Amino acid sequence: MHERMSVSKLEKIIVVGDRVLIKPKAMPEKTRTGLFLPPGYELKEEIQSGYVVKCGPGYPIPVGTDEDAEPWKKQENEDNHYIPLQARVGDLAIFLQKGTFEVLYDSEKYLVVPHHSILLLERDGLQ
Repeated sequence: MHERMSVSKLEKIIVVGDRVLIKPKAMPEKTRTGLFLPPGYELKEEIQSGYVVKCGPGYPIPVGTDEDAEPWKKQENEDNHYIPLQARVGDLAIFLQKGTFEVLYDSEKYLVVPHHSILLLERDGLQ
């Protein structure tokens, strides 16, 4: 039930532009050799990983018509156009920590990551 509640709350979030909302992957508390890692260790790592929860619409592109010499003027019935992002919901993303922002939402920790900071994506069932 708690998972359903948080999913419906996440549906209310709109990610803007070329940003991706990521749920960070839990870091191990100790190394392979058994040394315990201090709290905050994962914040010092340059590269992190996590699962994509939501994606923004992409990179905005200008919409111009041949008739209009001023493409920044938008018609009322005209939709925005975007170049879509490669990241999709459910992908495991490996990204640079620099440039990310930590957000607490519904007592959960999420990271807002610019798409250009994502280095690799792992996707089940490539399409």
